[in-house]
Amino acid sequence: MILRQFLHDDPVGISYLLGCGGKATGAVVDPVAEPDFYLAAAQAAGMKIDYVIDTHVHADHVSTGRALADVAGAEYVLSERADVAIPFKSVSDGDELSLGNVTIKVLSIPGHTPEHIALLVTDRTRADEPWFVVTGHTLMVGDLGRTELAVSAEIGAKDLFSSVQKLKALPDYVQVLPGAYAGSVCGRSLSANPVSTIGFEKRHNKAFGIEDEAEFIDFMLTDIPPAPPEAARLRAANSGRSAAVA
Repeated sequence: MILRQFLHDDPVGISYLLGCGGKATGAVVDPVAEPDFYLAAAQAAGMKIDYVIDTHVHADHVSTGRALADVAGAEYVLSERADVAIPFKSVSDGDELSLGNVTIKVLSIPGHTPEHIALLVTDRTRADEPWFVVTGHTLMVGDLGRTELAVSAEIGAKDLFSSVQKLKALPDYVQVLPGAYAGSVCGRSLSANPVSTIGFEKRHNKAFGIEDEAEFIDFMLTDIPPAPPEAARLRAANSGRSAAVA
């Protein structure tokens, strides 16, 4: 498997290039930089970009996903629940995307936004068990994503509690590769460490560790930081319903 993690600081976010080196097929997840950046990274890795995946409709930056898919000749992938006015390949819970010996299984994990997905990745040259999960802005190292950017905070928190149970059911050894780190507006107590495991987050991520639904919702509704000033406009831009904003 080939895996590249890109830490961006303006805006703060994490994107990924992953795939099968032997089959020269790959995917980019949550692109933040301009398309040429990922095209060059894929070329250096000897890979073709076959899928560009956004884990959700972002509210903290303009996604370059659709533009990258166009120039790379790739399929642009979003959840079936994505309410957008741009063409995309629809995926639902349990769907799989094949990249040679690498398999991406889609997990529907609403809460941060209604259309949020995670990507459970298995490298079958190593094992039949999953290796890591790309969690976007849902499970991050040290915290969970805020829940009020697309729906009411309470509805989002209820959805997120169910999604957390799905992530907790993954084996403890599965690595967590989040979509953001410290400095992002999408969480409150994010670590600067951009990688963790399910087991570590169960033990040391306060929000992730709460077992009672009412207590969880209470926690998620407490001390919500101010929304990014351009959040609504950014989601609209990423939905194809307004001009892009800087």
